[in-house]
Parts: sequence; structure tokens; C-alpha cells
Amino acid sequence: MTIWQWLSQADGVARATALVLLLMSVASWVLILYKAWWLGRAHGATLRATDAFWQASSWEQARLELPKIDRAALLTPVADAIAHIVAAEPAAHHSLAVASGAQVQTTRVLREALHGASHRLQWGQTVLASIGATAPFVGLLGTVWGIHQALAALAGADHVSLEQLAGPVGEALVMTAAGLAVALPAVLAYNLLGRKLAQVEELLEGFAHDMQTWALQQAAQAPQAYAGMQAHNTVDAIALVGSR
Repeated sequence: MTIWQWLSQADGVARATALVLLLMSVASWVLILYKAWWLGRAHGATLRATDAFWQASSWEQARLELPKIDRAALLTPVADAIAHIVAAEPAAHHSLAVASGAQVQTTRVLREALHGASHRLQWGQTVLASIGATAPFVGLLGTVWGIHQALAALAGADHVSLEQLAGPVGEALVMTAAGLAVALPAVLAYNLLGRKLAQVEELLEGFAHDMQTWALQQAAQAPQAYAGMQAHNTVDAIALVGSR
């Protein structure tokens, strides 16, 4: 008996179970193929965007070039998170309290940017995990129901042979096999994509750490430059007064 013949003879519960497994399989394979492609592209773009960012001649050029390569928008929010530190006026860093507050704020906004990027990377993982965990039980439900129906059909018979019971039970066990066939690719993809996802997250965390270090160095150098500018202006003013 083919699967189509079995479905044509099955009741509503068996057909509904088979339909659920079919939808799970289609959803998992579409998600697996798309996310594998998306993660592969995001990983390569992250590497290229990181190199292009640090090879830029200025902060403005780096900010301009980054979104062109970072199509997945993973690094760009991290760079945007510290833009206020770079764009701040030198006079804004004239005290230790303000500098310390800027460091805390930089850490906070970078953490929020990384959380947002991680959320985008994690999409679909819950679906794969859910399919991998529930598909075997859905198949088992179909098997149990099929066996129940087979036994109920043979309950009124005067004589029940093994051949009469083996056929319906064997057909019902196909649902368990179908559930496993749906679950195994989802579980394997969840683990493999999780490894690739962890690699991208590691690149993002490294980029965020480097950006934070660079931004804090810029903030530390700003008071010195501001003090030098003030001293230079004072000397010029004294010289101007003396010349009068």
C-alpha cells in the first residue's frame, strides 16, 4: 500500500497528523536553506566590513563605507552606538566624572547594539528547536491512533490472525518514521547553524570591544587637545596685550 492509498483510507485524525508533519517539514527546510544562505553571507560581509572599517582614512569615511558592505546591519548599529562619543565636543570631556559617565554610557549602548544583532542572528532557531523536539511526538501520536483504529476494527472479529494485525500496525508505524524524518534535519541544522551563528557573534563582540577601546582613547585624547588649544589661545592673547 502506498502512502497515498493509506491516506485515502485514513480518518481525519491521521490525515491531520500527516498534514502537520508535512507543514513542519516544509517550514524547517525553507528555514534551513534560507538561514544557511543568510548566515554565510553575513559571516563574509562581517569580515569584509571589519577590514574596510579599520582601513578607512577617517571616521567619516568608515561610517560611510560600513553600511555598503554590512548588508545584514550587524556592525553598523555597533558603530552608530559610539558615534556620540566621537562627535562630542572636546569641552564635554573636561572632567573625570563626565569621562567616567561616558564610559558607562558607551558600555550600555554597545551592549544594547550587540543584543539587537544577536536577536537578528537568533531568528528561526526557536522554530527549528521546536520542530526537532515535537515532530517525533506528532508522529508517535499518529502511530498510536493508527494502532488504536486497527485494534478497534478487529475487535469484533471471531478470529484474529497475526497477518490481519501486522498490516495496519505496520502502516501506523510509518507515522513514527515520518516524525523522525522531519525532526532529524531540524535538529542537525539547529546545531550546525548555531555554530556558524556563534562565529558571527564572536566577530561582533571583537569589533565592539575594539570600537569601545578606540572610542575611549578618543575621549581621553580630547581633553589634552582641548587644554592645548586653550593654552595656545591664552599665549596668543597675552602676546596681543603685550604688543599693545
